[in-house]
Amino acid sequence: MSEKIVQLNEEVIKGQIKELVRGSVEETPNELLEKEAEQLTQAARYERSEARQGYRSGHYDRNLTTTSGDVTLHMPRLKGISFETAIIERYRRRESSVEEALIEMYLAGVSVRRVEDITEALWGTKVSPSTISELNKKAYVHIEDWRNRPLQGGKYPYVYVDGIYLRRNWGGEYENVAVLVAIAVIIPAIN
Repeated sequence: MSEKIVQLNEEVIKGQIKELVRGSVEETPNELLEKEAEQLTQAARYERSEARQGYRSGHYDRNLTTTSGDVTLHMPRLKGISFETAIIERYRRRESSVEEALIEMYLAGVSVRRVEDITEALWGTKVSPSTISELNKKAYVHIEDWRNRPLQGGKYPYVYVDGIYLRRNWGGEYENVAVLVAIAVIIPAIN
């Protein structure tokens, strides 16, 4: 009696599943872009109607880096009306979760060069060091805004202040960095 032996190659299966997910991620926004173009022109592709607002003039391809890999978006071109999509911001090349991951890696002490290697391993494309630096400049602006916000409107009868030393990687060198922690207790006014 002969037995059939079934062997599964996990790497091949994982690759196929990853490609299936990437294809689905690519297909969904492209369909949404088509629907938006139909709503703006008030006519489907190749449809003639009295209510038509504009005309289609093909499309152009645009790459977008997502957590599932690079996808190609087919951005519709329209004549007679402008096409401003709500699906993706103009000039955006990466999904916001990808940008958040890049910022978190850098703030966690991962070097810019290492972030470049990690992005290639995760998403198949390298993110340049200058791009990472630009994203971090944007993050630091928000951090400074938060740090310098006014603390008006409340009474703070108790303020607890303490410090903690953390070991951080700054430019390839490890240092102990002091972090000041302040907690304020707000007592709301009783009417």
